[in-house]
Amino acid sequence: MKRFRLNYLLALLFSVIVILSGCMNEQDAVSPKPAKQENGTAEKAAETTAATEQAEIPDKLKKPIKIAAIMQMSIGTFSSQYIAGVKEQVQKFGGEVQIYNADNDLTKMASYVETAITQNVDAILLDHGRADALEGPVKKAVAKGIPVVAFDNDLNIPGVTVIDQDDYSLAWKTLKTLAEDLNGEGNIVTIWVGGFTPMERRHVIYDAFKKRYPNIKEVAKFGTASANTALDTQTQMEAILKKYPNKGDIDAVFATWDEFAKGATRAIEQAGRNEIKVYGIDLSDEDLQIMQKPNSPWVATTATDPAEVGRAQVRFAYQKIAGERTPNIYSLEPHLVKRSDLPNQQVSMKDLHQYIAGWGQSNVAVSPWMKTLEAQVKNK
Repeated sequence: MKRFRLNYLLALLFSVIVILSGCMNEQDAVSPKPAKQENGTAEKAAETTAATEQAEIPDKLKKPIKIAAIMQMSIGTFSSQYIAGVKEQVQKFGGEVQIYNADNDLTKMASYVETAITQNVDAILLDHGRADALEGPVKKAVAKGIPVVAFDNDLNIPGVTVIDQDDYSLAWKTLKTLAEDLNGEGNIVTIWVGGFTPMERRHVIYDAFKKRYPNIKEVAKFGTASANTALDTQTQMEAILKKYPNKGDIDAVFATWDEFAKGATRAIEQAGRNEIKVYGIDLSDEDLQIMQKPNSPWVATTATDPAEVGRAQVRFAYQKIAGERTPNIYSLEPHLVKRSDLPNQQVSMKDLHQYIAGWGQSNVAVSPWMKTLEAQVKNK
């Protein structure tokens, strides 16, 4: 009897083992097995190969690229640093760039676009300008397959990427700071000029600002874009100060361009009217030197890094040449820079990221192959 029971238990145990073994085999059939070390290494190698393939330089960029950079005007240090950014990025990519300055003549600017088309450039960069003057020749360029990237322009043409500094944010951040410093009440002078797309956009925000802060009164408004904008602004501001000679007549100046801010600041300093504070838009190394002077009237400005604007514009152009999709519009994020945020020692634009979070680091229009291209050019 005991032997029967023992045999029965052994048979039962054997059956259970067989059933479990079958279940485990079924599980193995439907479940992925953990990768062996060798497979893991192979997968990593495959990923590395894929990354290398992704970083391969596009065929159209394996020859030096010729770019035409056409500017409505080149006035002041913002423009010079923008040009430096364009040249720097093109040089890193091993290309060539020809700068055309239309001296604020839109007809001449349009003719430069026609010239670039005739010369069969690989891409065209536009700095400012207006659609009513440029739409025709830009459409010709696009039809011929020449990529176009515009900065601070009102073009709206399929295939053309238009970047800007987000002029609405530029104006609002500066004006909001001005209003807060004045506690919502005071007299201001506004320096502005029409006829430029970014200026028109900034003025939209200024109109809204006046409604938002009705106790901030505009006592004077002027502005001229010329070959000597800062000097002309200084002369005009000196006349305004004579018209309003008493402390409290003017509390602040809103300057919609750094050339305006420079001229206004110098006039205020020379008149000894440092109770008047200047709030600007745009920034350059020269502007920083003026802002960082002891007791400088220029207390705040909102800006993007002009060199990074130029670099980003070039990168968009190279992406277009490579056949990559690019946006129709892109706004670079502006940053408020207060004199109180800066150190006592003099700084330059390249140092500003240490004091202003996110400064000069847009990381826009960056493709994996760009590092490969830059490395190849560097090693030549």
